[in-house]
Amino acid sequence: MPKSKRSKLVSLTKVDKKTREHKSAVMENVKENADKWKYCWLFEVGAMRNAHLKAVRNLWKDSARIFFSRSALLAKALGTTPEEEHCTGIHKLAKQIEGQVGLLFTDTEPQEVIEWFADFSQPDFARAGNVASRTVILPVGPIMMYHSDPPIPFPHNEDPQLRKLGLTTTMERGVPTLRTPHKLCQKGKVLTSEQAQLLKLIGEKMVTFRVSLIARWDAATGEVTQVEGPKLTAEEVVAGDVEDEEAMSE
Repeated sequence: MPKSKRSKLVSLTKVDKKTREHKSAVMENVKENADKWKYCWLFEVGAMRNAHLKAVRNLWKDSARIFFSRSALLAKALGTTPEEEHCTGIHKLAKQIEGQVGLLFTDTEPQEVIEWFADFSQPDFARAGNVASRTVILPVGPIMMYHSDPPIPFPHNEDPQLRKLGLTTTMERGVPTLRTPHKLCQKGKVLTSEQAQLLKLIGEKMVTFRVSLIARWDAATGEVTQVEGPKLTAEEVVAGDVEDEEAMSE
């Protein structure tokens, strides 16, 4: 009789050793890039989605290196005190690292970096915990999928799922239909899991992935400059993906 996969033993000692070695390698990689590039930018991400961050990585792959992972690891790599800092003045940037943030190393001049990220954004579907940016009311009639062009009604086999998510539907000519308007969500209210799923099903994108630059370290002067402009709100940061350390830099 084959052994159950559930009964398989995993050596915690080996896992811990691999984790320590990997963290050390990541820290060395951060230090190497601090030595290589003219600027190090600290940034945070609104509506974090791995796919969108990978798109940013790809667009900058020839002129930058991006790290996005645990803040404690990034801060330790740079050094948070004058005595521990890896490069002159970089501890002033490391002290600002907290929460879900990343580092961008590049030689591209500051104004070009600021303008590029100010112009880059990607709409996406909200998740449970995000705040509704607008009120959505489903009208009387067939329930439509608006991500299609033109919009098309849901097929009959989706009716059980729509009911499970809170819609009171009837079947008319094989199409899930509402006989009364249904307020799916209200602007300013936190979305539930069911609401987020319904918004995705109908194709209603309610959050925007964007990168907000916080500060910049200059290797030539050792100075840290704060980036002016609007910052992300707590609502924008919540309920995003978190990249694992294996994929944090490319």
